[in-house]
Amino acid sequence: MLRPLVLAAVTLSACATAQPAGDPAAFRALVPADAAAEVLAEGFAWSEGPVWRPAEGDLLFTDVPGNTVWRWAEGDGLSVFLRPSGLAVGPGRDASVGSNGLILDADGRLLLADHGSRAVTRLDPATYVREVLADRYDGRRFNSPNDLVLHASGALFFTDPPYGLAGQDASPQKEQPHNGVYRLDPDGTVMLLIDDLTRPNGVVLSPDGRTLTVANSDPERAIWMRYPVLDGGALGPGRLLFDATEWVAEGRPGLPDGMAVDADGTLFATGPGGVLVFSAAGDYLGTLETEKATANVTFGGPDGRMLFLTSSDRLLRIPVATRGLGL
Repeated sequence: MLRPLVLAAVTLSACATAQPAGDPAAFRALVPADAAAEVLAEGFAWSEGPVWRPAEGDLLFTDVPGNTVWRWAEGDGLSVFLRPSGLAVGPGRDASVGSNGLILDADGRLLLADHGSRAVTRLDPATYVREVLADRYDGRRFNSPNDLVLHASGALFFTDPPYGLAGQDASPQKEQPHNGVYRLDPDGTVMLLIDDLTRPNGVVLSPDGRTLTVANSDPERAIWMRYPVLDGGALGPGRLLFDATEWVAEGRPGLPDGMAVDADGTLFATGPGGVLVFSAAGDYLGTLETEKATANVTFGGPDGRMLFLTSSDRLLRIPVATRGLGL
């Protein structure tokens, strides 16, 4: 049975470092004050990577330490979709052995940022066999691919922080000298695009495919960066979208992590306090405050106007007054 949850869908006040207070009217136009949140499922170790499948009318998401991709559908409830979702290992290994971010390709096939196997993979829906699309750059294994987004050209942008490695940057298994953002081209070529972010995490594209936003989930540098996507898939110089480092220091739960974009380019970004909302122009509008650290978010539902949140040990949904991109 679904359980109602009261969330404080309010604009955060400005903090001591003069962060903007937001735009309450614009925020309420997207997230109405009377929007009721529901707990759809709970009891996970760390829920992540939600993706809505329009053809199937269901939601897939991951429990990274639980090494499972879960399926949720109206009327069916919760069921296991894929286990193991990442590295098939026994007990005693590092907890982050499962997959993390999930998206669909142009043919509706599931693409996985496979933390445990340190690869980007694609699932055959008929056989459930996974194909490795990329697991190395410059001859060295990736750290632990985390999130991914598909460009209209067929290029796949993805992030590679060290969260899946025991000891992270200090892990003897770490082969890359950086925590990078990459582009995987349709011909299999992998290009390193960004190497100066400490913890690149969530990644999304604007509706026109010309802007890449990357979340950096470092409590010492909790920021979102935006980069122009140039012809051919290279990136131009990045600019700071928002710095929430002081909000982390204030104890607001969560870090810059997964993101989703609506049809107008509005950005819904998980971060300190819940889900921060930014206009297409990059103005901070407000925060949908959650009780716990929220890792990721996606749009879904029959009309694309439902916001699904993977929030710590729970899966939540809340109706919004905007439609997700591509839905």
